[in-house]
Amino acid sequence: MSSVSYFKNARNFVVNNSTFNTYVSGADALQFLYEHSATGAMHDSDERYPPPVCHPGTRQAVIVRIADWYGYRTGPGKPIMWVHAPAGYGKTAIAGTVSKMLEEIVGLSFSPLGATFFFWRTSPERNSPSRFIITIAYQLAVSIPELAPHIEIAVKRNPMILKKTLEVQMSKLIVEPFKAIGRLEGIPNRLVVIDGLDECINSEQESRVEKKYAEDQEKVQIRVLKLIHILQSHRLPLSFLILSRPEPWIEKHLRSWRSEDAVEVVDLYEIGDHMNDVEKYIRAELTRISSSIEPQVVDEEWPTENIVRVFVWKTNGHMLYASTALQHIDDPYDDPRKRLKDILDSSPNSHPDLEHSTTFSSLYELYRQILRSCPASQRSVLVEVLEDIIVASIDKHFNVNAGLRRALATLDSVSGRAPGCGVRAIRGLHAVLRLSNTTTNSTNAAWYTGWLNPFIHSSFVEFLTNPMLSLEFAVDTGRGRRRLLRNCIECISVITSQTEVEEDHLQYALLAFRPLWIKTWWNEEGLRLREAEYIEIVKKLLTVDLATCFIKVFTRRETCLTPTYMTCRLAVPHRAPKPIGPAKLHFGKNLVPLVERACFHVQSSMEGALLSLLDQFRQNRISGYWWSPEFPDSLEFYLFLLCDRMANSDEWKSDKVVKALKNLRHEREKNCFFDQLIREVEEHPAMSWPSPMQPILNFVIYDDS
Repeated sequence: MSSVSYFKNARNFVVNNSTFNTYVSGADALQFLYEHSATGAMHDSDERYPPPVCHPGTRQAVIVRIADWYGYRTGPGKPIMWVHAPAGYGKTAIAGTVSKMLEEIVGLSFSPLGATFFFWRTSPERNSPSRFIITIAYQLAVSIPELAPHIEIAVKRNPMILKKTLEVQMSKLIVEPFKAIGRLEGIPNRLVVIDGLDECINSEQESRVEKKYAEDQEKVQIRVLKLIHILQSHRLPLSFLILSRPEPWIEKHLRSWRSEDAVEVVDLYEIGDHMNDVEKYIRAELTRISSSIEPQVVDEEWPTENIVRVFVWKTNGHMLYASTALQHIDDPYDDPRKRLKDILDSSPNSHPDLEHSTTFSSLYELYRQILRSCPASQRSVLVEVLEDIIVASIDKHFNVNAGLRRALATLDSVSGRAPGCGVRAIRGLHAVLRLSNTTTNSTNAAWYTGWLNPFIHSSFVEFLTNPMLSLEFAVDTGRGRRRLLRNCIECISVITSQTEVEEDHLQYALLAFRPLWIKTWWNEEGLRLREAEYIEIVKKLLTVDLATCFIKVFTRRETCLTPTYMTCRLAVPHRAPKPIGPAKLHFGKNLVPLVERACFHVQSSMEGALLSLLDQFRQNRISGYWWSPEFPDSLEFYLFLLCDRMANSDEWKSDKVVKALKNLRHEREKNCFFDQLIREVEEHPAMSWPSPMQPILNFVIYDDS
């Protein structure tokens, strides 16, 4: 969005806090607000280009229904409309079309579109509510000039508002600025479009426990709904269009407001002529595809009317089915006519019960047909590659800027497959996978800009991981993790202090083996079921020079691989049972010594790596300031465990790492390492809460004994 005249009146301000240090020079408060917004969540953001919109002439019934409900001059009778439908029915395209339509209205002295927020589960800034209020407030300041000065005052008065709770942000950045205007009757109603609420899955509450999104998403989605409910209760000139899947908790929460006459509920599945909409789309796309076919002698025009009718009937009005099928047949390396014929002729003869087991049966049969188009001789490799991709996607192993081809090349090397094997195995899956190296973010790869998720629609992952649906193409993420973990440990077992680890597969093995271990061996039940396999991999781990591996991770340079923090946790996450040991995991007596050796090996290796680097910093043997994000993270966790073990004494004062930190402090005049390192440890998210390690930090920073 471009700057406007009310940006000129801001003054300089400084914010100093251990977790939030900001200095804005010569800029205005609203620009400051913009810089902390989820800009990719706005309807016209570059991250969403090209933005999904409805095919011309389709979805008219629901668009008219929304337009009739929303009266931008006086506002609708009910301030909230909830449009719901299953996956693949074009909710995001409808939200984009409505936003675009309101933005392009001519002849008005104001913009009816107040703000937009498009949640998306694979985008770090769009899959949580942490920037939701800030992003909405910024857009309202742009679309409602009367509001802008009051929001600007609120930010200048307390810049720390951006770190307050969402409820406080809403009050200070939206409700109070509206109230400060005075009489609101003359302000036209603005529409706030919120798409994909079910894609909001992450609370971003820092925890040592591995994320369980299924447990997290209900809580955060209801929190967003409560924020909207509070906003509409203030009778502000705002209306809210919410689009999502009909998740039970969303439906229950919204329907509880109906007694207040606040919500209009629209079931997209029941509105309009879906078959007609899909037919328009199919005819336009088949015409486009047919124009690209090289002229050949054929008996009749393609597509024939019968082909179109059968295709439309096959979709059952499901737009996702139509778009997926069209992407599949639009293949420059194959004959689209043959591909379409294969789809139309396919039927699950051997499994007729699956055809009627779900409303998505036709889509799932299409997925099976797409997979069957891959060579039968390569199916075992195909399933293995898909397992690798799904695990890497779910566990966030790759930065989005890596691209799928580079990720596959890395996974090929780690898994011992021939170069290019992964790309060849999935070449026929362009209808369900993004195979190009284009990214959704125009910025260069830094430490973290989002994780790679190449799946065009989440329903394909759901299909693959359900063996009742995917049949011979079923993937097992547990099997995939165990295989990747074995391969990663095999890779790092050859690393020595002289090894250069610039190659992607070594970087990946170093970064991925820790989260893979946690996800694979996170509970006792899994260990008991595969105890022999666990013993084998623990024995292999004991042969690895982990101290050197940790040093390589702590001193690595920028990479397109996503940083995954390596700490001394191995078997289960912290705050669940403690790291591996006989006290929590009830192994046989013969296994206890092996497990204890593994614990000692990991923890002593971490201590050795920390001591080695701290000593190099103290002696100024390293030119310049550099370390990876894993170094302060692991130092913070080491100190945390130190406090945990010695909670009732001050024996930690004699710990080698604590002494090394004090020695580094004494050399602070010769280098800047100490101050920078302590700052990063103090700013670690775990330090935002009252922390038991604060006495250690105070001792290191201030004690002169």
